[in-house]
Amino acid sequence: MRTSGRIFLILTIFFIIVGIAYGIITGTRAPLGIETVGFPAFIMLAGLTGLIAVTLFWAARKFPNRPEEDLHAEVADDAGVQGSFAPYSWWPLWAAIGAAMAFLGVAAGWWIAGIGAVFVVVGVVGWVMEFSSGPHAH
Repeated sequence: MRTSGRIFLILTIFFIIVGIAYGIITGTRAPLGIETVGFPAFIMLAGLTGLIAVTLFWAARKFPNRPEEDLHAEVADDAGVQGSFAPYSWWPLWAAIGAAMAFLGVAAGWWIAGIGAVFVVVGVVGWVMEFSSGPHAH
């Protein structure tokens, strides 16, 4: 995690430098000398990458070194359970159909968006509660 943290720290510094340069270059051409979109976007991007860097450095301090950061690690050092995955599920399909209907409803008619919202709620609740009952309950 330290390596990833360093990469995001470098990105943070890069976006600060690019944002300041962008603000200086475009500030003279913008009305009132203030560029209202690009400069704040670069500064917020630097803040977001800085937030990720701080989180990764904090996690690297709290948790031991990952095998991928050890130059002398073996492949077997990272063996074991990699996660828990659902075998199959129909709930994402219903959530996606509902999302598609909701976005279509914005363009075609709000009543379609309402029906799509119902599909989204049913699909997401079913997806979240999938492991609470049935054959894959925990």
